[in-house]
Amino acid sequence: MDSVGLDVNRLRVLGAIARRGSMTGAAADLQYTPSAISQQVRRLEAEVGQPVLERHTRGVRLTDAGRAIVRHLASIDNQLAALQSELDDIAGLRAGSLRLGTFPTVAASLLPVAVNRFHQGHPGVDLKVVSARLEQLMEHLERRRVEMTLLWDYPWSRIEVPEVELIELLQDPTEVVVSATHHLAGRGEVRMAELAHESWVTRGGAHPVAEVLSWTALRAGFEPTVAFEANDYQEAQAMVAVGLGVALAPRLALANLRDDVTVLSLGDEAPRRRILLAALKGRSPTPAERAMAQVLRDVGAEAAADLGSARAARDGGSATPPS
Repeated sequence: MDSVGLDVNRLRVLGAIARRGSMTGAAADLQYTPSAISQQVRRLEAEVGQPVLERHTRGVRLTDAGRAIVRHLASIDNQLAALQSELDDIAGLRAGSLRLGTFPTVAASLLPVAVNRFHQGHPGVDLKVVSARLEQLMEHLERRRVEMTLLWDYPWSRIEVPEVELIELLQDPTEVVVSATHHLAGRGEVRMAELAHESWVTRGGAHPVAEVLSWTALRAGFEPTVAFEANDYQEAQAMVAVGLGVALAPRLALANLRDDVTVLSLGDEAPRRRILLAALKGRSPTPAERAMAQVLRDVGAEAAADLGSARAARDGGSATPPS
């Protein structure tokens, strides 16, 4: 006998027979015909592999197997009710879990807003966030260590993985960071070629922004002179502030901007990285995943609008760059 093959509804039919003392009484309770009750009992006995009722002239009596089933039936019903309640909570986002991957610049800018909004709307969902570099995030997703992850890419290095579905949340422009006393600090926008003779502060350890600097400088016709390789963007800002050089950074990396530096737009020359939400194709998202995806879409749209407004304000209040 394979316990996986037991039909819970047939177990309940047997419970009704035990409770009423007859198949006729069980049929009345369950709104079945007596013949349907008999058929359900025969099928249950086939599943169990032994009789569950002894039939006699005065009615029926449970066998040892039948008594064992009835003894466990209340516990089975309680467990199924608990399961249904938990499933309802998960579907209604009153319970469940979500593992989300992210990377440092988004974790320090957009993600706190999204997490706060998600927690306010769905406090019962257990949310765990993992921050890592791009390669690790892809591995976490492929190995199912996270259900979804935030990623980024640039035009010259697009993420193209057939198994991964990507949703673009916003585009994050590269901007120039200079000291507050730099001779270009009063400008809202600058051309990359104007920075050809500057020293540069960039990120070390083959960080993507070093590639952005090389790519952008090459398009402007020069090779950058690197004066300092920083471990993070705050360290880069500090070196810019004391005049060691100027730096490139994605706008979202400048959420915590020092008072002694200023940000200049590169205008249409600015490389823009896509901020993406990624999940594996071919799997149905949970209610928690769908809810978080919507929150991230909303936060991304708001951030994109803020970036556009900031640029418009800066362009409107600054001198036009020379031709």
